[in-house]
Amino acid sequence: MARASHALTDGEKVWFIDPVDDEAAIERALGLGKPAVVFQLLDRHNRDSRQVAERLGIKLVVLPLELRGTPFEAIEVVENRFWKERALWWKQAKTLVVAEAVGASKMFNPGPSGVGVHIGLKATPPRRQLGTYRPQHLLMGHGNPINGPQATTALQEAMDRSRRDLPGSLLKIPFAFR
Repeated sequence: MARASHALTDGEKVWFIDPVDDEAAIERALGLGKPAVVFQLLDRHNRDSRQVAERLGIKLVVLPLELRGTPFEAIEVVENRFWKERALWWKQAKTLVVAEAVGASKMFNPGPSGVGVHIGLKATPPRRQLGTYRPQHLLMGHGNPINGPQATTALQEAMDRSRRDLPGSLLKIPFAFR
């Protein structure tokens, strides 16, 4: 599944996004600044968010909407009884952080630019929620980040090809977890 966690810093504070409690990674992130908050962007992405927040003595914010005191804007990506997901937009750094709606691992059936829409959203991709952003950094909960101008290209391509990729994605499900 190629899980990915992120630590974002403004040079003073560090925000942890959907962390996995990897001691070396956490220590490296702590070298970037003072720990501020752990954000959990997907209702089912529990990972190690609570453990990391407790160990660092910081607040865990699940599905953030209000982000006072941070450089981030919360984006409501999906909100229904089966799926609740937020994304973060850091305007100054042109960084978009998406937990699950888009990803770069095999299970997302990424296109040539390296990103695909989650199979559960392929029929109705989150174009209105995410498609207006022009990131220079696209950080996803699954797969490697995409940096530079290709981040926007990859995000747009994922939205544009989502519906037509649905049949091929369904056929690849048995092989996605190998």
